[in-house]
Amino acid sequence: MDALMLARWQFGITTIYHFFFVPLTLGLSLLVAIFQTAYVRTDSDTYKRMTQFWGKLFLINFAMGVVTGIVQEFQFGMNWSEYSRFVGDIFGAPLAIEALLAFFLESTFVGVWIFGWGRLNKRLHLASIWLVVVGSNISALWILIANSFMQQPVGYTLRNGRAEMTDFGALLTNPNLWVQWPHVFTAGVATASFFVIGISAWHLLRKKGDLDLFRKSASIAMATAIIASMLVALVGHTQAQHMVQTQPMKMASAEALWNSESPASFSIFTIGDENANKDVFAIRLPTLLSILSYNNTSGEVKGINDLQTEYEKTYGPGDYIPPVWVVYWSFRAMVGAGGLMIVLSLYGLYLVISRKLSTRSWYLKLMLVAMALPYIANSSGWIMTEIGRQPWIVFGLMTTEKGVSTAVGAESVLISVVIFTLLYGALAVVDVYLLAKYARDDASAKPENSEEADLVGAY
Repeated sequence: MDALMLARWQFGITTIYHFFFVPLTLGLSLLVAIFQTAYVRTDSDTYKRMTQFWGKLFLINFAMGVVTGIVQEFQFGMNWSEYSRFVGDIFGAPLAIEALLAFFLESTFVGVWIFGWGRLNKRLHLASIWLVVVGSNISALWILIANSFMQQPVGYTLRNGRAEMTDFGALLTNPNLWVQWPHVFTAGVATASFFVIGISAWHLLRKKGDLDLFRKSASIAMATAIIASMLVALVGHTQAQHMVQTQPMKMASAEALWNSESPASFSIFTIGDENANKDVFAIRLPTLLSILSYNNTSGEVKGINDLQTEYEKTYGPGDYIPPVWVVYWSFRAMVGAGGLMIVLSLYGLYLVISRKLSTRSWYLKLMLVAMALPYIANSSGWIMTEIGRQPWIVFGLMTTEKGVSTAVGAESVLISVVIFTLLYGALAVVDVYLLAKYARDDASAKPENSEEADLVGAY
């Protein structure tokens, strides 16, 4: 492999690993804040123990997310220096604001929340966890402002071979941002909900420990799971319609649509020949893709072959087709996992309402396995988003090939890939060990002075 391919593998490996933690941090901070709000309003000891139990798991996940996230920004300078030089004027402001404002806010109030138990009054202490929720999600917003420029460049001018910012407001109002961020936020809430349901299911199956805590946790998480899962699908649909307009090659690849169709058919199952740019075998539903893309039965969806011809006229000779099979199957993995989440959470809500949740052991066992569904959906969605944009690193402006560092050899990148892979593997073992250790806690009532020690230990 050359330096370009190795740099792409390294970024993919480290980013997917980091993205395991981000959605759970976004969503679990919200659920912990909801549990603590219920505690402050009702003075119920069960809600207090719920806040502390899930708060410990939130802190472990938050810490791992911070550790793995730092590496991402270092890679821009090490392996992607040409890219950094090209977008530095654009990325500087949002990444600086994310670090100095949002992450500072988030980290500061995480500390206030940990050490504030018993020292702050209840309402001030509650405010600290809500500020963590705000900081976490604003942090994600600024990262997505930068990413949205890669998907849909706005507010810039090209000068001296660089993209220079001319309109900061355009970055904030980038249409891609306002279909992408809601998708990430709702996916985070769905991830956290399934996480809480899965661990609660394990305790309910054992029938030991503080079962009232886990029944209430599962009930609240079931309600947030169905709301968040349905909203993910809804905003995902909006995002897909935006993609048809701004990155039609990504949608054509996600549907293995080789030639333009009007009305366009939706692929149920396709085996394609990427060398010949055609189907080998396909089952398609007529007209459905046009309905999904335009909310009517007559819209044209452009195909891969026609877009390749169009892009060659616009950008010059080259291959503008991403790896179709990767985009096609990652799209289906995301949608399939998301669909299962909706079905499972709908049935779970029925069990909660009919007070049968604790008696359906087969469903509780299934929800243990279902904890993996949001992670499958999140990772495959990210892969589709980033691979589907190829060969562009900044759509229409810079190819990935031109963004790699020219002064870093393949041997150096290979060494760093091996080191990061081993290091992240070790971190994965530590993370699973810590999460399992604290998740197995039966959360029975403990002495009052154990609260802070537990939270600090988890962090």
